[in-house]
Amino acid sequence: MAKTVPPGAAILLDFIRETEVGRSDRASYDVIYANKQHKLKQPLTTMNYGDIVDAQKAWSKNHGSSAAGGYQFMRATLIGLAKEIPSISGKDIFNPDLQDRLGYHLLKRRGYQEFVTGNMMLEDFARRLAMEWASFPVLADCKGSHRFIKRGQSFYAGDGLNKALVNPEKVEAVLKEVLAIARRPVDIQPKPEPVEPNRTKPEPKPAPKGGIAALLAAAALGLWAWFASIPCNLFGAFCG
Repeated sequence: MAKTVPPGAAILLDFIRETEVGRSDRASYDVIYANKQHKLKQPLTTMNYGDIVDAQKAWSKNHGSSAAGGYQFMRATLIGLAKEIPSISGKDIFNPDLQDRLGYHLLKRRGYQEFVTGNMMLEDFARRLAMEWASFPVLADCKGSHRFIKRGQSFYAGDGLNKALVNPEKVEAVLKEVLAIARRPVDIQPKPEPVEPNRTKPEPKPAPKGGIAALLAAAALGLWAWFASIPCNLFGAFCG
């Protein structure tokens, strides 16, 4: 999974790939509609973005749909994403990392941030996912693309082509897991205390030998020498 995709979104994207193409491993990124990828001249993940968009014109006619990759991107979807994401180039290789980034962009387009921050109800977000990925069911009765639909049906039920491939209870469970992970507090490690560079402390000067008695004796001798150096007549007496 691309490093730019947060953990909660990564779980949801894995679930989407598994639901859309029947698997979530590395090979899931090479799938095209109806598992006709073996008819391609080279694996999808080695083709560049622009070549895939060009080739999808024929896929719609020959295979029944232009859906490509782990998230079954339609041709119109890829064209729209290229306009919305300035960093996308027609020469970019359609590898798993790029597909994950595009899939995450679709999640955000459908309200992922609002969902994980509590500004969108689970049922509403699920309905938006079902609008993006036809294999997903709605979680409550609502008006679909072609008719009024019941809980558990594809948003596109009635078009003669699409149907939900997973039950609504599973979708609810995954979305609750995504919500729990997305809202989990991030562990903040305390900053390590700065390490002072090793500095050599000066060696303490040794005390004079003999201890305090020696110090007193030296002081007394110094005082006696000072008195001896003073002329006797300064004290009003003669030296004998």
